[in-house]
Amino acid sequence: MKMHFCIPVSQQQLDPLGGRYVLYSVYLDGYLFCRVRYSRLHRWNEQLRRVFGNCLPPFPPKYYLAMTTSMADERRGQLEQYLQNVTMDPDMLRSDVFIDFLKLVQLDTFNITTKTASLDIFLPDGRNIPVEILTSDTAERVLEVVSHRTGLCQELLGYFGLFLIRFCKEGKLSVMKKLVDFELPYVSLRSAEVENCKVGLRKWYMDPTLDSVLMDCPAAVDLIYMQAVQDFEKEWAKPTQAQRQKLEALQKEHNQTKFLELSQEVRHYGYLQLDPCTCDYPEPGCGAILSVGNNEISCCITLPDNQTQEIIFQMNRVKCWQVTFLGTLLDMDGPQRTLNQNLELRFQFSEESGWQWFVIYTKQAFLLSSCLKKMISEKMLKLAAENPEMQIEVPEQGKSKKYHIQQSQQKDSSRFLPRKSKIEMAKVDCVLGTIKEEDL
Repeated sequence: MKMHFCIPVSQQQLDPLGGRYVLYSVYLDGYLFCRVRYSRLHRWNEQLRRVFGNCLPPFPPKYYLAMTTSMADERRGQLEQYLQNVTMDPDMLRSDVFIDFLKLVQLDTFNITTKTASLDIFLPDGRNIPVEILTSDTAERVLEVVSHRTGLCQELLGYFGLFLIRFCKEGKLSVMKKLVDFELPYVSLRSAEVENCKVGLRKWYMDPTLDSVLMDCPAAVDLIYMQAVQDFEKEWAKPTQAQRQKLEALQKEHNQTKFLELSQEVRHYGYLQLDPCTCDYPEPGCGAILSVGNNEISCCITLPDNQTQEIIFQMNRVKCWQVTFLGTLLDMDGPQRTLNQNLELRFQFSEESGWQWFVIYTKQAFLLSSCLKKMISEKMLKLAAENPEMQIEVPEQGKSKKYHIQQSQQKDSSRFLPRKSKIEMAKVDCVLGTIKEEDL
């Protein structure tokens, strides 16, 4: 499954000898991940090729003459595709040569040295767990440290993840992004430059029925119970009055198991709710609240007359989706330009009249895309479990599982179509374009 790597910004700079080079700003899930030169990426590709041979995707060739604007744009796009494609191989994704390079460029970009540090991990009940780590420890490693502190079973780590979470006014919170395994939480927290932001531990699955897999581990039960209580307090889950009274009684009794069993019946339990955003339905500029989970996208839309309408898109109605930067540059005269996160996610869905597009304008577009991917892979796993004699390949981050199944419709629903659009900015030496994803 491709990761959300993109290079929407590049800039020419002078080297100490007076020559010029291009510095590429690499974004992951919509946030600046690193800034790196072509030559450094080229050396990394050669290292990967020595280990993995010709299975690597093609790397943009060297130019021995000065590049034109179109050549520079072509190379930027090729590097973007290379980073997206190289992450599709789970063996490569977990190799030392892959991880060590990305760790180094993260540290170098933000001028952080490897040293011992304390990192607070936020739990859904409001507590922080301080853990001693290295600044160069990956999210995968930090999650292992947290699991030791909490007693979480190692075999259940794949059901949890570390997230950047922003705490807003009036007790609200916003899940900004999930940290990928090779990302450095210490660096990402500081590079995000977002006020009241913390690294939080949350469950990472979109199918609420998967709670049952975790019930034999007390630490896992504690964590999903804490998150369930938090979701009810934040009104992400929508219990009826009768359900709320029963849940409050079970909470007072500290009956976690019964609380979670009843939670399965609650509308939007286990869903991730995005920040208020806008959409293009029934007309551009309508406000929307999106909740994602249980194989659906639930949209509560505020109509022009201030009435609300709820639309639910089942994932089997969604054919494809795409994320596009609609960004503007910040610090345009500074030494390193940065990008404002203006994003859209559009997905194509079926209705009686045919295929239609639904467009959402949200800074959490990449998080939403990750949730859609997660729901598809979970559905494929469930289908594989129900039909063990058939075959399907379900790629997950860091692992590859093969099953037997034939589901051509699901293959279509998980395809990403490129959007042929590009934002051009006058008198700005950068390229802003579309993030393209191919078949999962």
